[in-house]
Amino acid sequence: MTSPEAMPDQSGATDPSGATDTPGSTDLPDATAAGAAEPTFADLTTLRVGGPIRRLVTVTTQRDLVDAAAHAWSDVEPWMALGGGSNLLVGDEGFDGTVIRIATKGIEVLPAAGPADESAAEPDTDADASTVHLRVQAGEVWDDLVAWTVKRGYSGIEALSGIPGCVGAAPVQNIGAYGQELESTLVAIEFLDEGADVPRRMAADELELGYRTSVLKQGLSGIVVSVELALHDTAAERAVLGEALGQPVAYAQLAGALHVDLGDRVPIARVRESVLALRASKGMVLDPDDRDSVSAGSFFTNPIVGEHAARSLPGDAPRWYLEPEVADEVVPLASALEESPLEQFLAHQASLEASAPVTDAAAAEPSVKLSAAWLIERSGIGRGFALPGSRAAISSKHTLALTNRGGASADEVAELARYVRNRVQAEFGILLHPEPVVVGLEL
Repeated sequence: MTSPEAMPDQSGATDPSGATDTPGSTDLPDATAAGAAEPTFADLTTLRVGGPIRRLVTVTTQRDLVDAAAHAWSDVEPWMALGGGSNLLVGDEGFDGTVIRIATKGIEVLPAAGPADESAAEPDTDADASTVHLRVQAGEVWDDLVAWTVKRGYSGIEALSGIPGCVGAAPVQNIGAYGQELESTLVAIEFLDEGADVPRRMAADELELGYRTSVLKQGLSGIVVSVELALHDTAAERAVLGEALGQPVAYAQLAGALHVDLGDRVPIARVRESVLALRASKGMVLDPDDRDSVSAGSFFTNPIVGEHAARSLPGDAPRWYLEPEVADEVVPLASALEESPLEQFLAHQASLEASAPVTDAAAAEPSVKLSAAWLIERSGIGRGFALPGSRAAISSKHTLALTNRGGASADEVAELARYVRNRVQAEFGILLHPEPVVVGLEL
């Protein structure tokens, strides 16, 4: 899974007018504290690399955010919004412009009917009665939000536990993991367009959400201010069963870890615990004692190729045929931190072939998603691999993660990324694309 930091790590937040409950904040150092040394991206990103920041502005309220953005946008110099820094690689030369660091907090439970929306259907169904609407400020740490919802028995994002980064970047990337997708719970966002002085509300269907992509990722310039979610309130179930059950388990690896069948429902807290354990086993949970977690998550997206190219790979290469609406996406789909076994692909392929209608021979070639991790490993690059003398290395737990083993430079990380990409291209003719936002470096 990938972390929810994208489009120069953009995120933002608003100061809620109602009562809020704020979980713990990120443990990244406050580079703007009085007497602090010149801030660098090495201080503020999970890869711990990157050069100095000429001007860093930390915002904690919507007014601060709007003012800082207006000042940056009135300048001819570049600007960048920074959230948790978990999907960002900046060069050793740093950034000669303004970085707006989003530090707003707040989780607000909205009235039962949700925000005013003339187009919304009347909430007269049982599903609506058991739905809780939240407005979450974009500076909130994503995993703190998940923990907050699990504690209160709200289901819908429990399988997204452990993803690093801030809430505001989640819709940019349309994050997903272990069978759950943000798209399933996202209602709307507040968005401050570049040049505007007031945020606007954008419904989820305006965001052109795709598999790990959105209109925000494709170039809409501005800052996510807050995110609205609709989750399932298990209060009625808890009254009968005595416990909160999560959404039906929809991912085979998670089902195996829970010792249940796909489609079963288990206590929401167990789902979170199992997901965190699975991610930790891959170095995908931030841990100061685990060097494998000093990364930007999965560094490469899983490539999308035509069926003909997919068939040219060895028979044991994992691959997934994409549904038509997903295959229409024009950008490579994002990385999967959790790889499905080949048996799942074969079963899925067989079901598609059995039910596929006869189509015109001139129809577009089907799109197939490949496993970047498999391609990397089969090109001769294994876990723990490092170039001679380099302090950057492939994670010892997960082939898709490039890690800083201690004191690495951004150039060393970029050099390793180029080497991996070139090896895969030479071996299979497939070009891998980076998942993190890259600033000031050539890959």
